[in-house]
Amino acid sequence: MASVAEHYERVLSPVYAWMAGGAEAALVAGKAEIEDLQLELPAGALAVDLGAGFGMHAIPLARMGARVIAVDSSAELLGELTRLAGDLAIKTVHDDLLSFRSHVSEKPSVIFCMGDTLTHLPEHTHVDFLVQEVVESLARGGRFVLSFRDYSEPLLDEKRFIPVRSDERRILTCFLEYEEDNVVVHDILHERQGDDWETKVSSYRKLRLTPERVISSLESFGFETRREQGARGMVRLIGEID
Repeated sequence: MASVAEHYERVLSPVYAWMAGGAEAALVAGKAEIEDLQLELPAGALAVDLGAGFGMHAIPLARMGARVIAVDSSAELLGELTRLAGDLAIKTVHDDLLSFRSHVSEKPSVIFCMGDTLTHLPEHTHVDFLVQEVVESLARGGRFVLSFRDYSEPLLDEKRFIPVRSDERRILTCFLEYEEDNVVVHDILHERQGDDWETKVSSYRKLRLTPERVISSLESFGFETRREQGARGMVRLIGEID
């Protein structure tokens, strides 16, 4: 079974913006999500985006006047972010998100971990490690904004088959299998190549996170935490540190 990084390189990175409805539509959605948070960041504030991908949140943050450090394990997605960002104040970092502190030389006002990135961590203890790293990095009054899918209740029977997106050139479907601590995601991508179709199949594990487990971790490290309904059916948590 592929690692998260291998799975993205093999299947998801080349089509990730397409999965989100296209880059421009995704940037509009990211901007709306950030505005909904009402962060009121001062001009020039430092923001860190963990699992930044092609910049769905990093680019709107920079357009709003923030300086952004965008961390991702996919060089291809960071390359797309660089192309879309132009001369915006975004520094891209090709690294594991757990290593983000080695790339941050001042305390950020906000740290994002959006779009189910948190479930890509290999163990539940890594969630606790990340939360500790975040709380030790943030400026006073800083916030940690994260979203993820609640995998606590398994989907059953045909509901395990999820049509992600399709058009005349591509069809992407995922199939889920549930384990005690993980959910195995099988992605099946069909792409038209001339008159023929090419099929790619790859699988990887995600953590089965529950909101209660993540909230407990945040609060154990001193965050005051608020839970909200996030975009695209995800749970959104906002942790603030005094």
